[in-house]
Amino acid sequence: MSQLEVSDFYQYPDARGHFGQFGGSFVAETLIEPLRELADAYDRYRKDPDAVVITHAGGGNLTGTARGLLAADCKARIVACSVDLGGLHMASDSDFNRKSFTTGHTGFGVPFATWPDRVDVPRNAARSLRYMDEYQLVTQGEVFYVTELLTKLEGLERGPAGNTSLTAAVTLARQMDRDQIVVVQETEYTGAGKHHNRQLSFARENGIEVRVGDPAGNVPGKTIVLPEHLDQVRGRVQDMDKLRRSYLKNAAKAHPVAAWTEADLAFLASDLKVDAAWVQQAAAEL
Repeated sequence: MSQLEVSDFYQYPDARGHFGQFGGSFVAETLIEPLRELADAYDRYRKDPDAVVITHAGGGNLTGTARGLLAADCKARIVACSVDLGGLHMASDSDFNRKSFTTGHTGFGVPFATWPDRVDVPRNAARSLRYMDEYQLVTQGEVFYVTELLTKLEGLERGPAGNTSLTAAVTLARQMDRDQIVVVQETEYTGAGKHHNRQLSFARENGIEVRVGDPAGNVPGKTIVLPEHLDQVRGRVQDMDKLRRSYLKNAAKAHPVAAWTEADLAFLASDLKVDAAWVQQAAAEL
């Protein structure tokens, strides 16, 4: 039998849609160019994303997403994002009505990042610092702006809490090359929550000043500043080492540094995404 003869017709078409060494792609001629463009786009975008932005509310959203990415051998940068509600006490009835976000904010995100075991079980499975490479904070005004932007561009109206990581992705995308990929992962609040215009009205009813300007002037519980233009949506990157040291202080309260074993140091290093030498040096400075 000649080498050019086919002995098994079930092996075709091949992965590229071709029938044999000299065979073409069995599609209508009008589809050849669109399919070629589709194949080129697939080759371009099938790579791992450069960053995955995840809304961090203190629970398992970030941990679960990051573990899934690791299981898929994805090397993307893990970026956590929360709405900055610094200065508001989460257990205060008066402060509760002075915030426009009930999830995805620093009131839960920071405390549970710096000490995840503040729970009623021996060990919390949600351990955000173990996985995050970066932590971005965005203002309420920035998220409201991006929510309205999405409404105008896509016709999608959804609760602002579901646009937290999208807001951070806007700031990241501005720093990335055009062919780089950023993936947005939101919480279940993507399709829930009050309409953003109603939330702003509620804020005004509770004495919050709502105005347009530079979101750097945002003061949680007092002022919500809506950006004038997209360039003002810039977020704020947190000091990861400061968060890690805060975690170690809490760990030292639960178990004295002098009693830390090699196994403890190894666990802490993994939990903080650093090496044991960093943990030892930071612990010595507490």
